Amino acid sequence: MSFSECNYNGLIYMKASNISTPHAFTTRFGGVSSGIYKSLNLGSKMDDDPENVIENYSRLCKCLDISIDDIVCSTQVHGTHIRTVTRDDCGKLFAPGRQQADGLISAAPGAALMVFTADCVPVLLYDPILNVTGAVHAGWRGTVANIAGIAVKRMSDEFGCSPFNIKAAIGPCISKCCFETNKDVTDVLYAVIPDNAENCISLKINDHNNKYMVDLKKANRILLEKAGIADISISNDCTSCSGDKYWSHRKSNGQRGSQAAIIKTPDR
Repeated sequence: MSFSECNYNGLIYMKASNISTPHAFTTRFGGVSSGIYKSLNLGSKMDDDPENVIENYSRLCKCLDISIDDIVCSTQVHGTHIRTVTRDDCGKLFAPGRQQADGLISAAPGAALMVFTADCVPVLLYDPILNVTGAVHAGWRGTVANIAGIAVKRMSDEFGCSPFNIKAAIGPCISKCCFETNKDVTDVLYAVIPDNAENCISLKINDHNNKYMVDLKKANRILLEKAGIADISISNDCTSCSGDKYWSHRKSNGQRGSQAAIIKTPDR
């Protein structure tokens, strides 16, 4: 399964071919922010002009034909908490005191689930049979804690989804070419996927300090497959290599905005 680039009046986003409900993996292009946040910054907790951020959201909503009042997000803490979203959670995008969660699932008609990234792995989930959606933020900590697999199980337990029916899309993130780690990261990866970890890890060439290159996309694919999902799209884009197109925390040394992955729960 593949990803394609979409352009809506200059707002450029990526979409996965296997997910039919409105969704997007945003890029840096198409907004009104300036400076280090130029241009489609969706991070409202930064020092960007709030009016610019609201306009960025407005433009994204227009291209996906959703309402800004339908968007639900959380404060991400690199954990594994999955939050179940209802219609009562909608309409609070810019309200203070967001709940902490790194994954969202919902069967609430019209709810648009959003997670933020700037190198971490965004995963969108969709069951077209039961009209259930999920959005997951998986950094390396969330990946090795199997947050994607936990989200699939929650969709199954709470809404009766069959993992076989769930479509998954792993969006743009830092790729193996750029994700250098220490041995502590590879050790926990071996613990969670002992049979396949070696396929996600390479010792950095000519390095004598135990530095490794880790493929978080492949690790999440393996964990999703273990959870029972067969239909998985994976973006080829690396946020660090393509720092002009995506926000990359590593590439910018933290001087950056945020992109987002968003998926709409279908209206009944």
